[in-house]
Amino acid sequence: MAILPLRPENHFFSSPIHARKHNFSFFSHNHRSTTRFFWKNHYHPLNSRVLCTASGTERAKENKKFPEKPTPLGPLLPDSDSGGNLGLSTKTGLGRKWPPWENIPERYKLISATSLAFVICNMDKVNLSIAIIPMSHQFGWNSSVAGLVQSSFFWGYALSQLPGGWLSKIFGGRKVLEIGVLTWSLATALVPVLAGFMPSLIFCRILVGIGEGVSPSAATDLIARTIPIEERSRAVGFVFGGLSFGSVMGLLLAPPLIQNFDWESVFYIFGLLGIAWFLGFQLLKSEEASYVAESFEGHESTTLCIPQKTALKDLGNSLKDIPWNSFFRSSAVWAMIYTHFCGSWGHYTCLSWLPTYFSEELNLNLTEAAWVSILPPLASIFVTSLASQFADYLISNGVETTTVRKICQTIAFMSPAVCMSLSSVDLGLPPWEIVGFLTGGLALSSFALSGLYCTHQDMSPEYASILLGITNTVGAVPGIVGVALTGFLLDTTHSWSMSLFAPSVFFYLTGTVVWLAFASSKPQNFTKDGMEVMTDDE
Repeated sequence: MAILPLRPENHFFSSPIHARKHNFSFFSHNHRSTTRFFWKNHYHPLNSRVLCTASGTERAKENKKFPEKPTPLGPLLPDSDSGGNLGLSTKTGLGRKWPPWENIPERYKLISATSLAFVICNMDKVNLSIAIIPMSHQFGWNSSVAGLVQSSFFWGYALSQLPGGWLSKIFGGRKVLEIGVLTWSLATALVPVLAGFMPSLIFCRILVGIGEGVSPSAATDLIARTIPIEERSRAVGFVFGGLSFGSVMGLLLAPPLIQNFDWESVFYIFGLLGIAWFLGFQLLKSEEASYVAESFEGHESTTLCIPQKTALKDLGNSLKDIPWNSFFRSSAVWAMIYTHFCGSWGHYTCLSWLPTYFSEELNLNLTEAAWVSILPPLASIFVTSLASQFADYLISNGVETTTVRKICQTIAFMSPAVCMSLSSVDLGLPPWEIVGFLTGGLALSSFALSGLYCTHQDMSPEYASILLGITNTVGAVPGIVGVALTGFLLDTTHSWSMSLFAPSVFFYLTGTVVWLAFASSKPQNFTKDGMEVMTDDE
């Protein structure tokens, strides 16, 4: 039997619908995946974005590949030299695309790019903490002015949490993330230009805080839309783990840059990195146009429809449609709010005061204190990968999701609480053992990425970004209040145990109790009337 050439002008195959109807019955079963690949790459009747996906997208993507063995259809399929659109090369054969990263599932590319954005995020967050020393000498700032400049970041960070969650819900986390990165990168690059004029400098740092403030909600929305639950812990850990890696990179790169090229170079170079990320992300976005999400075969997709065009007049209505009353009637939401506050208190106070503690209390010199300060975020990178694998392993083996989140968050809180308690008691330990205790405790607090930070997506993929915006707004308060209060208590009590460790241990312990009592990862249907309908846990 003769095989008709597969051309669009052939009347029998005038449309993909007609082709599917006849199912290519004259082809053997072995050729069906190849035929589906041909039609997907040669027919584009609608040049529009896919708004929603169903389960099995991963299987459909895998059908893009040719069988490794040649088929009778081989001579009929165009190659790269003949102007075909198959993306294949005679040098690579029919079994694989080139370049190699074309074979990586699209959701992995997206998550990797998001994690890289968070690396740059914390590089731009910590650069001022190092550059503030030469800047203070150059402009004659005292400690109060330097503290004002550093705290201005948290003003923007706190104010942008809820707007970031709302905008991510309306426009999608991807769009908000790329705008956030561009905003904080441009503001970072402008710091040297405006540093001599204090109001402009503070405004720049507020913009950095705003850009970075919308990013956690944007990433949460992106993960909730694109990652199935059996991969969610690893995705959250990988994305937010970029913050720890960014802190390490910022603390390592900023000192030599300042020594060799002056302090302005830190802001220029780090800002350009973010701008380069923004430009590269546009290429990834065009690749992702046909893939909103992927889920495994046999699992119901949790992906939501991504809004495409929203008129400005509809934004007010969309804000009113958010079930705020339902959120604040949920004890599980309040548990997330308080737990986020407790975790942020320990994180921000230690981030700000540990270098001084290492220098003054443990009698380390400034170089030693700087290097020791890198150890907690460096260890967190390792712990994050273990925690995410641990959590996803338990969930994939049938352990209830709520139970897994409670286990991980308990480890995240109890570990630093115990280590801080040991460090604050005079046991006659040498300084490096105390450093080891604190490093281990703060590193294990990264289990929160598989606990609290996954619960927003578990509870409501639709409102995950807004829920994180709510909890992160409260979680930003310790960056403004807790850091200043620690300094006040230190001046009053002259005790590091009472000023730094005791408040953190208190919040860690009470946060654990609240989390174990009220936290839940069961999906909830938040409604306008304030009632939430609980569904079966996954």
